[in-house]
Amino acid sequence: WCWGYNAYGQLGDGSTANRVAPGLVAGISDAVEVSAGYLHTCARHRSGAVSCWGYNVHGMLGDGTTVTRLVPVAVSGIATAAEVTSGTAHSCVRLADGSMRCWGYNAYGQLGDGTTVTRPVPGVVPGLSTVVEVSTGDDVWRPSGSGSAADRTCARLADGTVRCWGYNGYGGVGDGTTTNRLVPTAVFGLTDATELAEGGRYHTCARRADRTLMCWGYNGNGQLGDGTTSSRAAPGLVAGFP
Repeated sequence: WCWGYNAYGQLGDGSTANRVAPGLVAGISDAVEVSAGYLHTCARHRSGAVSCWGYNVHGMLGDGTTVTRLVPVAVSGIATAAEVTSGTAHSCVRLADGSMRCWGYNAYGQLGDGTTVTRPVPGVVPGLSTVVEVSTGDDVWRPSGSGSAADRTCARLADGTVRCWGYNGYGGVGDGTTTNRLVPTAVFGLTDATELAEGGRYHTCARRADRTLMCWGYNGNGQLGDGTTSSRAAPGLVAGFP
């Protein structure tokens, strides 16, 4: 069930009419996970397949086209998804074998394939085989071209380390630099992460095994929780946890 803004079909009900109350997404009765991007939505089916719908100018629906879809369409070649996440204009899945696939907008390297080439179908994120959680950022972006879709993607590995890639202008990748990364890059000093936060614009957070919280990236409004408004290019402790 979806509700809200629907100018690009992101509610999946076959229309572009906004909804102020929940409405059924067409043709989905076996969803086990859902992720809402900026103007598109994706759902993981019980079978391991993934369907997406909504705005598709950069191929973020993963069906091999750039045609906006008002109802769900299957993501090409995905049959064993264990997790799905949608960013501003790209999407990613974690597969059952611990590898990752991403598709959509890639101007900042957020697909992690070593290029800045946008993909309308899933491509392998190289070098990852033990992923247990994925997260995509969300930027301010409009189909008219305002905004940037300057996203990044992060993955938590089975050993407690975290890899991030994509836009890094404020240090959201967490490697101690502000250089955009086109492939997965280790977050500095983080070795015992147990959870990633979902969807920060230019910042990222992780929960550690001792229940402390670490955040990094943009901090102009205090979103890193360290008592300052100074951005961080590597993880820093959030005050007061646990």
